[in-house]
Amino acid sequence: MAGQLPSSDGAPTMPRRARRRSMRGSRLTPSQPCRNCAVATSWRDRWFHDAPFQKHMPSMTKTIRLPLDFGLLRAANPARTIGWICFLMLAADPAWAQDVDRGALTMPYLLRRQAYQRTNSAGLTAFHDFAFKDGLPASGITFTNRVVDEAGKDWIPTHYDHGNGVAVADVDGDGILDLYFTTQLGENQLWRGLGRGKYENITGRAGVGMKDAVSTAASFVDIDNTGRPDLFVTTIRHGNHLFENLGGGQFREITRESGLDYSGHSFATVFFDFDNDGLVDVFLCNVGVFTTEAKGRGGFYKAFPDAFHGHVHPERTEHSILYKNLGHHRFKDVTKDMNLTYDGWSGEATAVDFNGDGYPDLYVANMQGKNHYFENQKGKGFVDRTADHFPKTPWGAMQAKFFDFDNDGRMDLYVVDMHSDMNEAQIRLAGNFNPRIEKSKSEAWCTKQYDESFLQGSSNNIFGNAFYVNLGGGKFAERSDALGVETYWPWGISVADFNADGFGDLFVTGGMGFPFRYGINSLLLNQEGKRFHDAEFLLGVEPRPSGEIEIDYFTLDCSGADKDHRLAQGKTGKVPFKGTVSTRSSVALDVDDDGDLDLVTLEWNYRPQILLSTLSDKKAIHYAKINLVGTKSNRQGLGALVTVHAGGKTYTQYADGKSGYLAQSVLPLYFGLGDAARIDRIEVRWPSGIRQSFVEGLESNRLLTLREKAD
Repeated sequence: MAGQLPSSDGAPTMPRRARRRSMRGSRLTPSQPCRNCAVATSWRDRWFHDAPFQKHMPSMTKTIRLPLDFGLLRAANPARTIGWICFLMLAADPAWAQDVDRGALTMPYLLRRQAYQRTNSAGLTAFHDFAFKDGLPASGITFTNRVVDEAGKDWIPTHYDHGNGVAVADVDGDGILDLYFTTQLGENQLWRGLGRGKYENITGRAGVGMKDAVSTAASFVDIDNTGRPDLFVTTIRHGNHLFENLGGGQFREITRESGLDYSGHSFATVFFDFDNDGLVDVFLCNVGVFTTEAKGRGGFYKAFPDAFHGHVHPERTEHSILYKNLGHHRFKDVTKDMNLTYDGWSGEATAVDFNGDGYPDLYVANMQGKNHYFENQKGKGFVDRTADHFPKTPWGAMQAKFFDFDNDGRMDLYVVDMHSDMNEAQIRLAGNFNPRIEKSKSEAWCTKQYDESFLQGSSNNIFGNAFYVNLGGGKFAERSDALGVETYWPWGISVADFNADGFGDLFVTGGMGFPFRYGINSLLLNQEGKRFHDAEFLLGVEPRPSGEIEIDYFTLDCSGADKDHRLAQGKTGKVPFKGTVSTRSSVALDVDDDGDLDLVTLEWNYRPQILLSTLSDKKAIHYAKINLVGTKSNRQGLGALVTVHAGGKTYTQYADGKSGYLAQSVLPLYFGLGDAARIDRIEVRWPSGIRQSFVEGLESNRLLTLREKAD
């Protein structure tokens, strides 16, 4: 019937409006008391009577009005998962977790947004007459990301749903970039590039599969200055792993002797030479203790029911770690010695020489609370200078990226905030998916619904993305709204010059997957350093070139092993349940060797995207690809500042090796040159302090190798 939803047993319920009226007047009998204090209350008050929920979200207990299916809530939430708003959104509409055709609901919205973006592109001066096409079928890649049950059929809100990363490097020295995909269950996979967008799976002979290790992030980095990128992989309580690159696509695990065999809740890493001794060190981001000792299918550790309240439990703090590279594949924990012990749930961080003293500083994203900016004291330690430069930071930050967006030679900072988007207006499946909500901050909602202990100080928080324009002299101005960089449910950032005009553009991954609505990936074109323009619908990133919106997320044996599952009630046989596709991680690289930048994304519980740009087919482009080779500095030149002079303009990049959430990119630096067909000069400030100018042999549209000179 129109206006009706199936109940948890599959039978129709009364229309929503009537159901709300009925629920408001409903009272529990004395035989249905609150499980915490035995007080008999109304259906709504019973759930909101939950003590942790009242403590941290007091106003929500009075204001929120959701059409809850009490039976589903009770069956799905035996351990007080109700304390997190995400679960309320699922429980508010049980059909959303069962049989809703998300494609039918989502595609009309996407087409409307596409039409709107095209209509309003008249003011877009950045070149955009090109598109991205689906390159996965021709690539040969068959990898599929697989998630643990608590991110699928037994879904509860935990940090497992933050997903996995992808890494890229030339592992065998043949001049073609290779791809490494991580997964929670099943094997991680290494795909060797064959050229022109073709790949072959060499995981077996490389020895880097790590089956069912619940991997999170991966990084290729040359830890021993051999010229071969080694591989470091983080996991959730299955130990972190270091593989030495032996050449020819062969790796040898050296985790135990390296001292990097920490086992905890590890996410991203930052490889940087913090003391400029020529050896790359590592900062390991540990999120926090969100799992119990109980194990689930596949060997993963089950999460605390209130995992996302972990930041208010001091006993669950798990500090991130700074390891110093001692040489000979040995690392030492120097976190306390370098004064980098702090409280925070950190999944990502980024390094940059912010103050120009030649030593890389560190910006650490905090998933729930204040971010931290640590100033490097010339390799002798770090000092927290957050309040001096960033008095307000995003509350639910997932990733940060320094880059020079306006080509003034100063590094600006972009930070994406996902957790502020976890509110009813954004999460609920609505017919119109109001884009104004997706492009707006969530401060009013967050400050109303969460108390100070949960927010960790609301007066110092930005509830949405932040963009700090570097004004010089250590001063920043937060201009995210004016620059147009707010996005919905963002995970990570890839900065790349997608139209080769000399200005860095932004690709921001988004969405959540099961059991939430579809969230778009954003591609923001840089308007000559003045602002960013939404262009994902103009460039064919959305709707996805593959046409996919929802996928079979998991299957329940409703007559067998899963017959007691909350979603199996009223069903028989094996029943697939669907969820939306969503992207976690991304890297930008020239997949098909045609000179423009393409995108590779790692999808949540699905196969990746290979998005091939048609830019070079649409116009003659000019660019420079630059490989750095350190001699006194670390071999890859991580931490070098590179400035290209071409056509009377200057373009500056900091070599940090970072791209995307939980991802990494040891790539040639890519500089779009606009209309300049010739490079006049390239200047490099190496981590060693050596400054070098290159003027010979600087042809555009080719790979340039710049080698650090001797003292």
